[in-house]
Amino acid sequence: MAELLRLIGGTGSPYTRKMVALLRYRRIPYAVTWAHPAQELERLGIAPPRPVLLPTLLFEEDGDVRARCDSTPLIRRLETDYAGRSAVPTDPALAFIDYLLEDFADEWGTKWMFHYRWCRGADAAKAATVLPLTIDVSLPPRELEAVARAFGDRQIERLWVVGSNSTTAAVIEASYERFLAAFAAHLETQPCLLGRRPGASDFALFGQLSQLCAFDPTPRAIADELAPRAVAWVDRLEDLSGLEPADDDWNDSGAPPATLRPLLAEVGRVYAPALLANAAAVSAGDAEWETDIDGASWRQRSFPYQAKCLGWIREHYAALDDAARGRVASLLAGTGCEALVAV
Repeated sequence: MAELLRLIGGTGSPYTRKMVALLRYRRIPYAVTWAHPAQELERLGIAPPRPVLLPTLLFEEDGDVRARCDSTPLIRRLETDYAGRSAVPTDPALAFIDYLLEDFADEWGTKWMFHYRWCRGADAAKAATVLPLTIDVSLPPRELEAVARAFGDRQIERLWVVGSNSTTAAVIEASYERFLAAFAAHLETQPCLLGRRPGASDFALFGQLSQLCAFDPTPRAIADELAPRAVAWVDRLEDLSGLEPADDDWNDSGAPPATLRPLLAEVGRVYAPALLANAAAVSAGDAEWETDIDGASWRQRSFPYQAKCLGWIREHYAALDDAARGRVASLLAGTGCEALVAV
């Protein structure tokens, strides 16, 4: 295995920030290149994955360097490749909750992030100007102006990808505010989602909040007002390399803090109906799905990947033994998440 694990990504990518923070915590030696993965892979002569996502990690496999992406399976691969300082709870029931919260942050949290970044003029103007500079800080002014205009226009036009529109904007923003408030209350009891040490879900949430609470003006102002603990948490999660975790730093899945429940209730309230409607549409071959989310009609293009997300959640649940499944059922009861594991 190479001495340094190499990855290609961007500072404005929640998933890049997720993986870099995880590597720091796990003390896995790494080297990051701030670049567009497709362009950097072409320069290096390495075949790109399909699709090319941020970040892209480079692994030595059978004597060749191969590019891999998708942060959730990559975290599990690193658990196998590198020993110690695990980011997956040892309790299988708690590990399932960690997986569920990670998926929520990755797939619903990005709706918060992309919506806030591109739906308002001030946020969009900052992102369109600054993000290209994070790839090439020396862009000449005229070139930057042209790149920013094209980049911003393209991203604003893609708000549909996360389902953001004039009807759903209020749902997305209310969800963000509820989660922030619930997370801030949770942080009063412990420093991480599932105890006194971070799981994969912490790094996934950190990735989204690294943008919402630290880069984009509107959601940062909301966080400053509603959840200063969350703002501080983002600064801490950036680098937990100095934390010395213990085995008993995980929560007891049979007696978690009461503040975990509102977080799971938010998953059930908004993400569960979206996952279920999308999966049904994909199964039926429908190009779009429509359902009620938090009292509003939500219509969005169907995505096969998110149908896979539901399948993976159910696979993880089915793999639990009866005792662990019972503990998970107790944790999910009444949150709305039960539908995600119903078969």
